[in-house]
Amino acid sequence: MEFQKIKVINRSKHQLPAYATDLSAGMDLRANLDEPIVLQPMERKLIPTGLFLSLPQGFEAQIRPRSGLALKKGITVLNSPGTIDADYRGEIGVILINLSHEPFEVVDGERICQMVVARHSQVEWLEVETLDETERGTGGFGHTGEK
Repeated sequence: MEFQKIKVINRSKHQLPAYATDLSAGMDLRANLDEPIVLQPMERKLIPTGLFLSLPQGFEAQIRPRSGLALKKGITVLNSPGTIDADYRGEIGVILINLSHEPFEVVDGERICQMVVARHSQVEWLEVETLDETERGTGGFGHTGEK
């Protein structure tokens, strides 16, 4: 497998994100905090990571929830997936929200989300009067039925 080289500045107190297994798509990002942050139920806050990236043109970094935090604690990424564009040079911040009924304390070094670096395309619009026909047509939400 070929790895894409990504320039990174690590101003956190933690090691760089890494893949947990050979087939992992995402890397866990850690909170970089001087003191814990408490998220009350339905509260959202921006959590710093101390990481700064320089992504190549044609790439984005997607910020996604961690399934364990979501299932066990009700903590998720509010704008999921968050997109880090190739021209952004600021610190990666993660908007966490507490969807549980209990306060949740985010501590320094806690794995708060995962990041997937992916290729993307930009498009050029071609305005037309009609679109090609498909079997699905205009069938939208629930168009395949309940079973």
